[in-house]
Amino acid sequence: MQALVIDDSRVMRKLLGGMLGQFGFEVAEAGNGVEGLQRLGAGPLPNVALVDWNMPEMDGVEMIRAVRGRRDWDQLRVLMVSSETSPGQVAQALAAGADEYLMKPFTADSLRAKLEMLGLVSY
Repeated sequence: MQALVIDDSRVMRKLLGGMLGQFGFEVAEAGNGVEGLQRLGAGPLPNVALVDWNMPEMDGVEMIRAVRGRRDWDQLRVLMVSSETSPGQVAQALAAGADEYLMKPFTADSLRAKLEMLGLVSY
């Protein structure tokens, strides 16, 4: 399994990458939405992209809309991982095409539960 972590925080990328590695994922990183789209375009397509909301150049919602605009990326699972916690923002991310939403701060167990909901890991 492969994952792409897209977050402008290097610390958050390392934290998520470490957890994903424990779940058996090979992890690549991108520092913003533009870089994330470039990595996706370079292939191969990962199984899941974990996307932060607030990033420079292109935020997570814009990035998700761009991903969902590509039919050849339909099989990519997208998990928004954000400190934005209002119901309206969660709804906005899901409407943009996120498959699931994980609120920061989170635990390894809550991340694993979201990945299990997406059919990517099992207990």
